[in-house]
Amino acid sequence: MIEFESLEKGTAIGSHTVQVNRADLVRYAGASGDFNPIHWNERFAKEVELPSVIAHGMFTMGSVIDLVSQWVGNPGAIIDYQTRFTKPVVVEDPEGSNPSDFEGTSILVEGKVGALDSEKRTARIDLAVTANDSKVLLKCQAVVQL
Repeated sequence: MIEFESLEKGTAIGSHTVQVNRADLVRYAGASGDFNPIHWNERFAKEVELPSVIAHGMFTMGSVIDLVSQWVGNPGAIIDYQTRFTKPVVVEDPEGSNPSDFEGTSILVEGKVGALDSEKRTARIDLAVTANDSKVLLKCQAVVQL
């Protein structure tokens, strides 16, 4: 368990990489009920002027917050989570590959303590999220109650 007194603004909480491929997107579509073809159909995605199939925004958010959940040790300690989507996470599918065998796109998540509130005993965690060498989430922040 993280002790509030041990934290300082700027302290890194770690990083992790999430791999997402087309098979992951199809499974997520089934779980979420979001079958928008931009998440699984290359032709359709390009017809609507996307570079390729893109990951669901909520899939990306859910994958990202796992870093905070693992760090704090209790997902219930996360009392707020907000972000702005800046660029889609493009998930390529090389010709001739098996979608479930291809690693897919890497989403890199890095976190640090952005602010502390000693009265409320909360820490704001700032998350930097990149994929395909671009920031895909902006002002990505979670607040944890300690």
